[in-house]
Amino acid sequence: MDRSAEFRKWKAQCLSKADLSRKGSVDEDVVELVQFLNMRDQFFTTSSCAGRILLLDQGINGFEVQKQNCCWLLVTHKLCVKDDVIVALKKANGDATLKFEPFVLHVQCRQLQDAQILHSMAIDSGFRNSGITVGKRGKTMLAVRSTHGLEVPLSHKGKLMVTEEYIDFLLNVANQKMEENKKRIERFCNCLQHALERETMTNLHPKIKEKNNSSYIHKKKRNPEKTRAQCITKESDEELENDDDDDLGINVTIFPEDY
Repeated sequence: MDRSAEFRKWKAQCLSKADLSRKGSVDEDVVELVQFLNMRDQFFTTSSCAGRILLLDQGINGFEVQKQNCCWLLVTHKLCVKDDVIVALKKANGDATLKFEPFVLHVQCRQLQDAQILHSMAIDSGFRNSGITVGKRGKTMLAVRSTHGLEVPLSHKGKLMVTEEYIDFLLNVANQKMEENKKRIERFCNCLQHALERETMTNLHPKIKEKNNSSYIHKKKRNPEKTRAQCITKESDEELENDDDDDLGINVTIFPEDY
C-alpha cells in the first residue's frame, strides 16, 4: 500500500471512531477549525481541547495532580466566576488545585511539508510550544500547544489554604488567559485558512508556484530577518513574545515501532 492510500485508511479509521473524550464532543470554540482540517485531504485531527478552567481534587496521599487519579470538581470552557469555585471547593476532601489549560490540538498530516505549514502558522499565532513528531511507520503528527497555563493549589486535606480574595484574583488571571487563548485560536484559524488557500492556488498554477519560490529565494537573500507570516501584526508579535518564552524550533522525535 502506498503512503497516500495508507494515510487515507488511517484517516477513515480515526474519523469513524466514537469520541472517547470526557465531554464526548468537540469543544464549541474549535468545531469549525476541526471541521476545516478534516475536510482537507492532507490532514485529520486526533484530539483537541479549546482551553479550560478546572478545579481538581487530588487524593490526600498524592502530591501531583494526575487527572486519572483525581476528582473533577469543576470544569468550564468559558470564563469562570468565584461563586462556582467556592461551591466546588466545599466538595474537596484532598488537595484541590485550580488550573487553566490552554488550547491543544493534535493533527495527523499526510507529509512532513503539510505538518510544517501548520507548525509555522501555529508558531506565528502564539502557540510556541508546538512541535512535529515523526513515527517509524511514517505517521507525521503535529501538536499545537502553548505554555501560558496556570496551576495553583487552593486546599490541603480538604482545608482551604487561601482567602476568597486570592481566589478572586486567581480567577481574574485565569479568565484573562482564557480570553487571550481565544484570540490565538482565531488568529490561528485565519492564518491557516489564508496559508492553505495560497497553497491550493500554487498547486493549481505551477508557474505561480515557481515564481513564488524564486521570489522567496530572492527576498530571503535581501531580507533574511523577515520570516514571520504577514497575517500577524507587529503589535501582536511583540505581545506574543512577551507572553511566551518558548523554543521556536520544530521538535522531531521518533515513536516506537508499534506506534
